[in-house]
Amino acid sequence: MSSAYTPPMQALIDALGRLPGIGPKSAQRIAFHLLKVERQEVERLASALVEAKGTVRFCDRCFNFAETTLCRICADDRRDPSVICVVEESRDLVAIEKTGQFKGKYHVLLGAMNPLEGVGADQLKMRELIARLEPEGVKEVILCTNPNTEGDVTAMYLARLLKPLGIKVTRIASGLPVGGDLEYADEITLGRALDGRREISG
Repeated sequence: MSSAYTPPMQALIDALGRLPGIGPKSAQRIAFHLLKVERQEVERLASALVEAKGTVRFCDRCFNFAETTLCRICADDRRDPSVICVVEESRDLVAIEKTGQFKGKYHVLLGAMNPLEGVGADQLKMRELIARLEPEGVKEVILCTNPNTEGDVTAMYLARLLKPLGIKVTRIASGLPVGGDLEYADEITLGRALDGRREISG
């Protein structure tokens, strides 16, 4: 069946529809909006995308987004290096930072274990986490993965890896909605979950 749109318009809708969280209707709305606004607005967006893609990279230490070899948090000597908070994605780190309650360092796994989608421990930044523990004098690892099946599986797997190393391993407390994502939690709820973290028994 032929498209009701011109080929360039359909190509734009298809490209937008491949972005996470953007369904067909949202892709159409965004495409219509982009074609209605001034050309300078579209050029500003295109320029921001190209610049971000060209300059933003992963931190060599924690895999947060960075512009240099280390992100601003890893480069901050005022942060406590003995406590590492493990998150799935950089957006979770941002949510925790908004609480203003965590003063340690982070480690971004770049995902969660999901056997159905072929994502195992080897696809995540777990080996890199283990390699940081002794050189950085880490005493506690807080597992701050999302409160859903994938996050729980990832947390338990990491706890089993870390416990024999003599590291205190804690998990954020309940209070976050089961099946939810950290990035959508309000700062007060997330802060309380962080404060009320419990040690995981091995």
